[in-house]
Amino acid sequence: MTGEFQVQGVRVSELARRYGTPLFVYDGTALRDRFHGLRDRLHPAMEIFYSLKANPNISICALLHSFGARAEVSSLVELTTALRAGVPPQQVIFLGPGKSRQELAACLDTGIYAVVCESIPEVALVDELARERGVKAPVALRVNPRFGVKRSGLAMGGRPRQFGIDEEELFGQNDLVKRFPDVDLMGVQVYMGTRILHEAVIVENTTRILDLAERLSDALNLELRMVDVGGGLGVSYFDGESDLDAQVLTDGLNPVIEDFTARHPGVRLIMELGRYLTAEAGTYVMGVRYTKTSMGERFAVADGGTHHHMAAVGIGSFVKRNFPMAVLNRLDEPATEEWNVTGPLCTPGDTIGKKVPLPPVRPGDLIGVHRSGAYGPTASPGLFLSHGYPAEVLVHEGRCHLVRERDRPDDLLKRQRLYDPTAQDNTTHER
Repeated sequence: MTGEFQVQGVRVSELARRYGTPLFVYDGTALRDRFHGLRDRLHPAMEIFYSLKANPNISICALLHSFGARAEVSSLVELTTALRAGVPPQQVIFLGPGKSRQELAACLDTGIYAVVCESIPEVALVDELARERGVKAPVALRVNPRFGVKRSGLAMGGRPRQFGIDEEELFGQNDLVKRFPDVDLMGVQVYMGTRILHEAVIVENTTRILDLAERLSDALNLELRMVDVGGGLGVSYFDGESDLDAQVLTDGLNPVIEDFTARHPGVRLIMELGRYLTAEAGTYVMGVRYTKTSMGERFAVADGGTHHHMAAVGIGSFVKRNFPMAVLNRLDEPATEEWNVTGPLCTPGDTIGKKVPLPPVRPGDLIGVHRSGAYGPTASPGLFLSHGYPAEVLVHEGRCHLVRERDRPDDLLKRQRLYDPTAQDNTTHER
C-alpha cells in the first residue's frame, strides 16, 4: 500500500497544494469503468440516461456523455447544462413534479425527446403550450403504481406521493389521448426508489414496470414508444452493505428486456442512473485545522464539513452511519483511534463522521470522504454561514482539470444589495 492517496498517479497533497481544501476530486477513469461495467453487460435495447441531480457539474455530464450516456434533467439549468455539455435534445428527458411554465416551454422549444408529466393538469399545460407553438409535444406519463419497492433506501412510489399519477386514476382516463390533441402521449415512466442493493429487487421492479406499461398502453389506447423503468441502483456506503454485481444484475435483467423487445421492437427503453455512475468516482478532501480532546473523545476540526457534503451526515436515516473515511496522506498507518470529524460551522450539527476509526490525526493532515461523487455540494447548504462552495477537480487521463472554482467572498456578496435609507426608491422588480 502506498502511503498517500493518489488519483491516476496525482498525489492528494499535490491536489491540495494546487487547488486548496476543501475540494471534491473526481476520477475520470472510475467514471468510465463504472459506466462501461454496466453498459457492456446490459442488453443493448436499454439506454442509460445520466440523472444530473446526482452531480450536475457540466464536465461530469460531458464526460459521461462521451462514454455513451444520455441525460435526465429536472430543472431549466440542468437542461441547459446537458445541452451545453453536448447531449443532443433527442437524448434528453425532463422529469419533476412541479415544472414551471418556463421550463415546459424550454422543453418544447429545444425539442427534447420527452417531457415526463406527473399530473393531469401538467399534461393540460403542455397541451396548451404545444398548441401555441403549433407543435405536437412528446409526453410520457409518470405513474405512481399500486405496488411498492422492497429494500429501497428511499421509496418514491407505491404510496401517496407528489410524484406521478396514481395507477388507479390513469386507468380511469381512457379518453386521455383525445382530450389533449396537441400532446403526443408516447410513453410511461415509473421510478420506485433509490439505493437498491439487491439485484433480484431491480429485476422484479423492471418486470412489473414493463407489465404496467403494456396494460396502460392497452387501456388508454396509447401508442407506446418509450418505457422508462427508473433505476435506483444503489451504492454501498456502510458496514454490512455490498455493491451490486453488474453481471448478476444483467443476467437477471437481460432476459426480461429481451422478452419485452420481442413483443415491442420499436419501443425505446430507458434506465436512469445517477448515484450509481458517479458516487464511487468522487472523494471529498478536507484539511485538518485543529485537533482536541473533549470529555474523553477526540475531535479533528477540518476546513470542510456538512455544508458541502450533507449526504455524509445521514440525512433521512434514523441511525447515523459514517461514509468510508481515511487520512489520505498516511494510508499505510493503521486505524488505532476513534475520531469525531467536524467542520468549521458554528453548529453542533457540523459533524461529518462520529467515532471514525483513524490513525492518530494531526493538524495539516488530509481527511478524505470516499464515495462522494454523488449528492455532494449541490445537495448541501453551501451558503450556510457564508462559507460558499468548494473547488471541484476532475482528473482524467492523468491530467487535472479545475471544473468548478471555489466560491470567494465577492462571489457570495455580488447578488446582494445594500439597503440605502436615503434613496428615494430602492424597489426592484424581478420575475
